[in-house]
Amino acid sequence: MLKQELAAIGLSESEAGAYLALLELGEASVSQIAQKAGVKRPTTYLIIESLKNSGLVSMSKKRKKTLFVAEDPRKIIDILDERKKKMDRIMPELLSFANLLDQKPAIRFFEGDEGIKNVYRDTVSHHYEEMLTFFSKSFADFDEAFFWDVFTPKRIENRIWARAIVPNQELIQKLVLHDEEHKRETKIVQDEAFIIDIEINLYDQNKIAIISFDEKFALIIESEKIHNSLKNIFNLIWRMLPENELKTANKLSRPQKATEEDIYY
Repeated sequence: MLKQELAAIGLSESEAGAYLALLELGEASVSQIAQKAGVKRPTTYLIIESLKNSGLVSMSKKRKKTLFVAEDPRKIIDILDERKKKMDRIMPELLSFANLLDQKPAIRFFEGDEGIKNVYRDTVSHHYEEMLTFFSKSFADFDEAFFWDVFTPKRIENRIWARAIVPNQELIQKLVLHDEEHKRETKIVQDEAFIIDIEINLYDQNKIAIISFDEKFALIIESEKIHNSLKNIFNLIWRMLPENELKTANKLSRPQKATEEDIYY
């Protein structure tokens, strides 16, 4: 698990394994690291060199023997901060190249679980807007930890209010219980004929995210006309649905459009 988490922040799987092995060993030779990490010795030399260049491993000499020590894990945070600062410095230049494009893609495709997560990340990359969502029943099978620990906190942080139309499903009913806490208003469709196999998110004034969990792909469409048409359909259905019975006694109130002076402060 730790190896996967380290790989997620930029280390290769072999680098993560060697770093964790060194943390456990304290101070070790290349052969000891190779044995602990389950990596061939010649490969271990290359891995250690890479970790040294990243500042995660240091070297010492004892009785003419070369030993290696893992740096404090908190140094990883410093390294990530440094990388972010470098990206911040070059971002204006990268954006200037992007602006040179005559046409930006109207449709972007994403595959696999990580692709779907990237679509979710895009839906909460803006601020002070409202997101409209048609939930699918397949939502219950997706990465629950990502939804609760990454997506929802980011949406709240960026002050994006959500309205959702959802099928009558046990897991989603539990979701509704957190509506007020999660800056969301939900209406449940009791009719069993309401079967949607995909999730649709309307956001950022002209974007539509369509997610097919079962087929493991998603797409983002940038079209003001499609966005506004689907928004009108959403609002029509919304007005036809009753207030959901799971909502707490204190009825949610909010302005029509989120501002910096609104409920989020």
